[in-house]
Amino acid sequence: MDKTKVGIVGCGNISKIYFENLCKVFSDVEVVACADLVEERAREKAAAYPGVRAVSLDEMLRDPAIEIIVNLTTPRGHMPVSLQAVEAGKSVYCEKPITLTREEAAKLLATARAKGVRVGNAPDTFMGAGIQTCRKLIDDGWIGEPVAAVAFMTCHGHESWHPDPEFYYQAGGGPMFDMGPYYLTALVNLIGPIARVSGSARISFPERVITSANKFGARIKVEVPTHVAGTLEFVNGAVGTIITSFDVWGANLPRIEIYGSEGSLSVPDPNGFGGEVKVRRAGAKEFSAVPLTHAYAENARGIGVADMAAAQRAGRPHRAGGELAAHVLDAMHAFHESSDRGVHIALKTSCERPAPMPMAPFRGTVGD
Repeated sequence: MDKTKVGIVGCGNISKIYFENLCKVFSDVEVVACADLVEERAREKAAAYPGVRAVSLDEMLRDPAIEIIVNLTTPRGHMPVSLQAVEAGKSVYCEKPITLTREEAAKLLATARAKGVRVGNAPDTFMGAGIQTCRKLIDDGWIGEPVAAVAFMTCHGHESWHPDPEFYYQAGGGPMFDMGPYYLTALVNLIGPIARVSGSARISFPERVITSANKFGARIKVEVPTHVAGTLEFVNGAVGTIITSFDVWGANLPRIEIYGSEGSLSVPDPNGFGGEVKVRRAGAKEFSAVPLTHAYAENARGIGVADMAAAQRAGRPHRAGGELAAHVLDAMHAFHESSDRGVHIALKTSCERPAPMPMAPFRGTVGD
């Protein structure tokens, strides 16, 4: 069977793992072209991966052989590039967030439906061994009915290591929009869609100083909240608590825990694919580690693209879908709006829980 041909737009920091996995691991796809506003970046990637050619975005969109555009631009580029792709009759898989605004997300999804193409979106980490093991434990009833959850992402920002950290402090950035997608996507996958949220947010440091090598000493004006705390009410009645922060030097918090009527579940870092899963059932005196039940415990970024390619061929829904990403975007905006307005915000979007992953696909495939 011929592989689904893919073009990658955006050859910056995150693109390395996508090129590695889409070119060398996943057998359903073939990267044939790449583009970047900095043409040298695209030429470097093309030279490193045989069969990949450096082209302009327009050339990529005109190529009838390319079926999926992987959009790895910065958040401000997500909507314009993704919209051009679907208008050209290409399916698109985008880095998170899906777009900057809810209205853009709705327009993108509506255009894709009209064109008969698909929208996929990062993160796809929830498809990895760690969170899929947790999904199986919940679905199999190990902790009973989920009644509550907590999620914590704390660090002190990215200006100490990222070569171009400015966008983390602009619209579409901040800890909620940068890291929130991992946590919220994992929670929706494990528990289900969100009904309403409340939040409190602040900008703790109005200016950041870059200490990574390329731009050492440059100053960034912070335009978005850098500490966001909130509560979530899920459609099934469970209540969650979340903190995302770029203002914390250190913490001893869990990443995610799910509390059920019959036990508690410790979920590994949703920014990774593996990690330790632990469960403590009613009557037990302590948590016990659970062996991972699924494949892809290593960094498998791009598995969402491979799954979308396989789903297109099979005529089934893909797991890292646009509706899921739009629902997560809706929730992220709602946390900020709740803080600004001092009220609960009911979400206007919803989505289905993605189908669980098969337990033992062949290496380089996603199974069914």
